[in-house]
Amino acid sequence: MSASRRSGATDELGPDEPERDGADLLAALLDGMDAALCAFDADGIVTHWNREAERILGWSAAEAVGRRGFSGWAVRAADADEVEARLTAAMRAPGRQVHEFALLTKDGGRILVRTQSAAVRGPDGKPAGLYCAFSEVHTQIDLERSIALSEALFEDASWGVVLVDADLRPAVVNVHAARALGSGRTALLGRPLGDLISQGVEELESALAHVLAEGAPPVPAELWVTVRLPEGDARRCWRSGFVRLASPLAEEPVPLGVGWLFQDVTEAKRTEQEAAQLRFRANQLHRATRAAAECEDPAEAATIHLDFALAGFADHALIDLVVGDEQAEGGADGDLTEPVCLARAAATPSGAPGPSLLVTRTTLPVRYPEGHPALQCVERTGSVRASASGRDAARTREWAEARQWPEGTVHALCAVLRSRARTLGVVTFLRGPSRTQFERTDATYAESVAARIAGTLDLARVLDR
Repeated sequence: MSASRRSGATDELGPDEPERDGADLLAALLDGMDAALCAFDADGIVTHWNREAERILGWSAAEAVGRRGFSGWAVRAADADEVEARLTAAMRAPGRQVHEFALLTKDGGRILVRTQSAAVRGPDGKPAGLYCAFSEVHTQIDLERSIALSEALFEDASWGVVLVDADLRPAVVNVHAARALGSGRTALLGRPLGDLISQGVEELESALAHVLAEGAPPVPAELWVTVRLPEGDARRCWRSGFVRLASPLAEEPVPLGVGWLFQDVTEAKRTEQEAAQLRFRANQLHRATRAAAECEDPAEAATIHLDFALAGFADHALIDLVVGDEQAEGGADGDLTEPVCLARAAATPSGAPGPSLLVTRTTLPVRYPEGHPALQCVERTGSVRASASGRDAARTREWAEARQWPEGTVHALCAVLRSRARTLGVVTFLRGPSRTQFERTDATYAESVAARIAGTLDLARVLDR
């Protein structure tokens, strides 16, 4: 099919045969070009239409050549005036003009094109026509957007972005991720994730390996990790999303790695956990109060409070009471005026789970060394926290044994038992190595439990009298 049609006065161009050869040569040149090309004469009539223009818009040369402008067939009616004005302006303007506008395909589709137009001058210097080259813009725009998105993700994004290769090692890291991992962007490249994360790395690598093999999970995952930072290890919760990367140039997908995007949600998760913890502990106190109300023996009611308090809070608990009524009374301000002596009243089993057990009543004091946290608690009439230093198992065992606590104790929290301005004793909560040390919020809860236990023990003292 010819890519052009004679539109001028052929008598001016010489004999018919040479003119036909020139038209055929021009048609061949136009059809061989990768860009879509069309031409208009001074009246805006389409004179040339090459094969690439046919491919992009679907209109054949026979259908396009001879039409006036694009109006009524290659542009929407609403856009026709604007497009015609741009082409007319390009015919009068010097040099090449670049425009973007939408054209219509033969099947009614709409394509955004970028045009480069240049006027053709006649011998008198006046506009004799216009050549217009155009190409689809979306391909270039998609590329530009992809490049812009990549640059934004790796420079300005407010969440971490890490491209992990098939060996599960960082290949590209953005600024936010480098800051979260406590290192420079280039220093992280090629390093095993285990060098950067001390705890939780197995779960992270398992997620990355799954994405490489099976594809991205449908929902983000929340991963708790411990990051090795210059100032020390830090516990973090990262809400992570994953995408599998494959080469777009291969006929079959070739895995290039995994795109890992994460956002630090540590504070939000801790807030949620603290709120849930407070609700649970308040519920435990309520349940303990209801269960203790059904006990005829106030001392048994005290152990009920102890058992409910242990759930999710500690591994063991002890109740030590001040020996002697005169010491329990204390001075005018309610504080003890003599050296403190404590006797064991109740304790949870140290070898196996089970309810708290009342100890046979005795006045024999527990041989606590001077400075013991329980004695400090009574003297200060306030809670005291203590933890074993270091991770050496032998030293930790000696630390617990010296304080007469069950083997495996690593953290302790003592809360004073006071009722009606009198100090009755101490309740001690103990945690093993699998738990974290006691915090201030834990002390507040322990004091609430101690207040309830002190009330029931004070009632038992009154009944005994």
